[in-house]
Amino acid sequence: MNPFVFACITPHGSEIIEELSHQNPDLMSVTRGSMEQLGRYMVEAGPETIIVLTPHGVRIDGQFCVADCERIYGEVEDNGGKVTMERAVDRELAKAIVQEAKQGGLPVGAVNFATAAGPYSCLPMDWGVLVPLWFMPEVPVVVVTPTRTVGFAEHVRLGEAVARAVAASGKRVGLIASCDWSHAHDENGPYGFDPAAAKLDAEVVELLKENQIERMAEFAPEFIEAAKPDGIWQALVLGGGIPSADRDVEFLSYEVPTYFGLMCAAYHRK
Repeated sequence: MNPFVFACITPHGSEIIEELSHQNPDLMSVTRGSMEQLGRYMVEAGPETIIVLTPHGVRIDGQFCVADCERIYGEVEDNGGKVTMERAVDRELAKAIVQEAKQGGLPVGAVNFATAAGPYSCLPMDWGVLVPLWFMPEVPVVVVTPTRTVGFAEHVRLGEAVARAVAASGKRVGLIASCDWSHAHDENGPYGFDPAAAKLDAEVVELLKENQIERMAEFAPEFIEAAKPDGIWQALVLGGGIPSADRDVEFLSYEVPTYFGLMCAAYHRK
């Protein structure tokens, strides 16, 4: 069963947001158009809460992290522009996800800051959350950060735990796997060039189109290290949360406008 009213894989490059792309507004225009479409799909689905899986949130060594605070607030600056965002956190659903994950034997921690509740209970919103949410309806969120120090199988199981918690909640919930892909496309980029980047991204595109997310777990560690993606872990959580038979996949776009790959895919409810 697919408990999510809508799910998607999105990138999170800052210049997808038009206000942060002043020097070259066409740089990520293909992806921006896809993100706008994903936002329309999410609006049509009418979620009460959106879960965001991000690689750049609070990291706990050896544990999955679920934000359990009153609100999250973030700022992103680029090209002389600045955007800010604040969202309430659906703490009831966040706690339920942690409970389901713990009952499934997964290493997981609920994270808060400053006070147990109230206005000071606020964690930073990273760009992996802010950028995709920029295109989405303004509803409460749950932020989950995977950990690369546990195996791929555990990420799939986390997705299953998230799905159980969502189904039990009775709420209309959307899901975003915030994923940039290989970061070694450009010799002048911060991670340099490796031919593995284009190869891994091409394989991911095919796996998404063929509805075979789970096969990303078959990538060799050396291949992943050479290509430097940051999307596999979140994608596997999404794959665990929605059984393949319940995924109606629409692949929207792929581009490499800078040193890292950007992909957009929609998962409609069957």
